[in-house]
Amino acid sequence: MTPTPRRTPAARQATFIAPEPPTDHTAIDPHAPLPARMRPRTLDEFVGQEHLVGPGRALRHAIEADHVPSMILWGPPGSGKTTLARIVARTTKAYFVPMSAVTASVADLRSVAVDSRVRRNLGARTIVFIDEIHRFNKAQQDVVLPHVEEGIFILIGATTENPSFEVVAPLLSRCHVYRLKALKESDVELIVRSALADGARGLGGPPLAADDAAIAAIVSVAGGDARTALNTLESAAVAARPDAEGRRRITPELVAEVAQRVLRYDKGGEGHYDTISAFIKSLRGSDPDAAVYWLARMLESGEDPLFIVRRMVILAAEDIGLADPRALQVAMAVQQAVHFIGLPEAYLPLAEAALYLAMAPKSNTAMTAYHAAMEDVRHTRADPVPLHLRNAVTGLMRDMGYGKDYCYAHEFEGHWTEQQHLPDNLAGHRYYHPSDQGEEAAFRRLLAERRGEGDITKGE
Repeated sequence: MTPTPRRTPAARQATFIAPEPPTDHTAIDPHAPLPARMRPRTLDEFVGQEHLVGPGRALRHAIEADHVPSMILWGPPGSGKTTLARIVARTTKAYFVPMSAVTASVADLRSVAVDSRVRRNLGARTIVFIDEIHRFNKAQQDVVLPHVEEGIFILIGATTENPSFEVVAPLLSRCHVYRLKALKESDVELIVRSALADGARGLGGPPLAADDAAIAAIVSVAGGDARTALNTLESAAVAARPDAEGRRRITPELVAEVAQRVLRYDKGGEGHYDTISAFIKSLRGSDPDAAVYWLARMLESGEDPLFIVRRMVILAAEDIGLADPRALQVAMAVQQAVHFIGLPEAYLPLAEAALYLAMAPKSNTAMTAYHAAMEDVRHTRADPVPLHLRNAVTGLMRDMGYGKDYCYAHEFEGHWTEQQHLPDNLAGHRYYHPSDQGEEAAFRRLLAERRGEGDITKGE
């Protein structure tokens, strides 16, 4: 009896894959959430991102010309990444395979690649949409790479994180990166009004009304997120009670009641670093209003207060320094206060310290002095310590000249005398150049006098 030939997994799968029609993007599930029902189906329905898909833009032309590259869509939640991917598939009549990086395995990716290869052999294209692609590890991204390179399928990845940090370089180099922006308030308002007017997919069927103030409240809560806006609208519509005429009216008060405003802030992602950067730059720029705003943004979003304090301590030394030596003491004091009392009350010493650091005179001479000295340490000969600066702890050392001619500063007027303290090859090098800010101005005058630099107040 002749044994049946053993087939590879790919061959087994290929035998039962039949050419099915592309995904139906027009079907409406009446039980689906409002954002899913109102999802745009064409580029003309798509709201926002004019810089990418507006008339005459390169990406729009590529979609309409049916010449779509693999791409990474990078943008905040609710900006239209998934919707745009579905529109691309529908416009180009490609098979749309949605996947989530949270649940997809390497085996899933390989299975999709097999299916896509068979479809390609049958003359059909596949678009593999991977949501939250930044959650794929390197091994999973490496599985995707050869199939993108060979054109087995078109990859559309969606991410809220900077792909430069989250997507491996080989895969990133084979994809176009398109940056989506949070929707403008006018865009969100248009989406909300469309949902209120649409009787087939939206809320236009039953007697429902929302005045301009209620719509403005929804737009404010959304923060540029279309999904949040539509979810808030739907929740308000469900909660609205009929009046005497049987009309359900959405009011600003009702919106405030049903809305769940959540600040967008990923403590491990780009939002975390962008926000702390804005906070530090506000302190450095002596802007107390912006500083306390960004502080509140971080604390209300759940940021670790000790992380904020660590950055404040660094700033106190880097950007204020000797212009106000008390700044470092204030920063260290707030570290102790935050550690001692914790949140929520810790916002008080944090706010006080932030305002103090913002208003303090600024000088970065501690940093520049160290960097200048570091350059000489790294790039000049490491000459020995001058003999007169060495401790003569034995008779032999004294005989060799250790400590000879050393000038003890306290024996001189002003507790200072001119003396070489640098190695011979660096004698005369200047690393510290005091600013004229705050208390450091006194150091500037003193050093100018000692260095024989003339009257610095006259610009000499």
